[in-house]
Amino acid sequence: MKKISFLIALYFCGIYSFSQNITAQLIDKKTSEPVPYATIKTGEFSGAISNEEGYFTITTNNDNLKTVIISSLGYQTKTLSIQNIKDASFLIELDEAINQLNEVFISNKAPNADSIIAKVRAKIPENYSHELKKHNIFHRTTESVDFKSLDFEIEKASRAKKQSLEAANTELNTLSEKIRESDMIQFTDFKGAFYSLNKDSSKLVVNKVTKLMDFKNDFSVDHIQEKAQKIMLRYLDTTKTYKLKTGIFKIEDSLSLKKKKSEEGKNNELQLGYLNKQTRGLLKRGQFYKSSFLKGLLNPDYYEYTFEDITYNNNELNYIISFTPRKAKAKYTGKLFVSDGDHAMTRVNYSYYKNRHGEKLNLKLILGIKYIVNLSKGLFLFEKGLDNKYYPKYIKRTTGSYFYVNRDLKFIENAQGRNKIGFSIKIEGDNLSKEELLFTGHNTLNLTDFTAVKQAKVIPVKTLGKFEKTLWENEETLEPLVEMKAFGNEE
Repeated sequence: MKKISFLIALYFCGIYSFSQNITAQLIDKKTSEPVPYATIKTGEFSGAISNEEGYFTITTNNDNLKTVIISSLGYQTKTLSIQNIKDASFLIELDEAINQLNEVFISNKAPNADSIIAKVRAKIPENYSHELKKHNIFHRTTESVDFKSLDFEIEKASRAKKQSLEAANTELNTLSEKIRESDMIQFTDFKGAFYSLNKDSSKLVVNKVTKLMDFKNDFSVDHIQEKAQKIMLRYLDTTKTYKLKTGIFKIEDSLSLKKKKSEEGKNNELQLGYLNKQTRGLLKRGQFYKSSFLKGLLNPDYYEYTFEDITYNNNELNYIISFTPRKAKAKYTGKLFVSDGDHAMTRVNYSYYKNRHGEKLNLKLILGIKYIVNLSKGLFLFEKGLDNKYYPKYIKRTTGSYFYVNRDLKFIENAQGRNKIGFSIKIEGDNLSKEELLFTGHNTLNLTDFTAVKQAKVIPVKTLGKFEKTLWENEETLEPLVEMKAFGNEE
């Protein structure tokens, strides 16, 4: 990508010059490597999280904001004034927390991992609470598609003009080349309040939604088939309608060029029900109830635990416990970080173990479809509140899947002649989806409060073709990564 460094430099200059925002980067003092996922506190729950590149942005339009507290796993907590950050040229060095393992544990015997995990399970009711809560949230989804192959081929046609078929083939080839050459990625951000009655019932009030996407390069599998179908329809008799079949299955009964037209307005709003379900699903992964994701990682029947080391988080000692599958049903490996004082999990890193995978469907020979979730990894960060309960501060989940679709499609004219055109579509590639959920506040609700909340049906979306630094100015959000800042600005 050309001019990305220059564009990012301009972006930061713009931020620094605007008095209400401060953007800075956290780095390791010894290695100069970025420090991701550090907590920058500007209040009890307000503040930010540094992104994967170590950057964060805070708003300084609060007259009471004099200092910020920066804490990160494995580093000494640092308290800085706004002027300190400016004097450091917006580059903040963090000192590594000294590992005093031998001093902390006088005995030659290392802490027992199974004993620590047992205490974590026993203390869950005391350490966590997730019913009747209001969470102030910021949510970001990053989705991308990488097509490995994409082929269209007209196999047969009855009573179709040779010239029309050649024109259709030319357009299909052009579509295929454009899709393969495209760098397809889109970003969706929204901010609002999430009201949780329990793990299965919630309401969402959204204040703002923005989407970064290239309208011309909206190439999901369904949209590719739709685009190819429309090309075919243009070269058929537009006064007639057509059945669309794949094998013995009828997909559409009455396709017509005149019936539907592409509407750009479809990207102008989102269903609140969908956003609510998406947010609830992500939050549930960070909760502790029967058969929940995190509760599953604490099951000694399925996982084996090993004490690795100690570290410090916000000046508190944390045990580092690694886990690996004990049984075939267990899929994950990773590390659990447990506070020494109250045995609460403060951080969790996980990913698929070796060649294990998620949902899988292989009907390649029967229906020409294959699908497998081959990537699942994530991060949970928890923060202690004034009530001594731990609440999620940041949740990230990245999933990836391989897909293969090989369809033979047939247009059958809805007329006495029943003229037919058959063509095939072969698509193969990888999907990648990253969800991030930042919590900027937590409050306890009662049932009356929850009942009074009204969730709208849809929310307007501001959709843009390129990144603008003013999109979320003066709001507590996740600092965008370089790829997002460069979106639509490449040459």
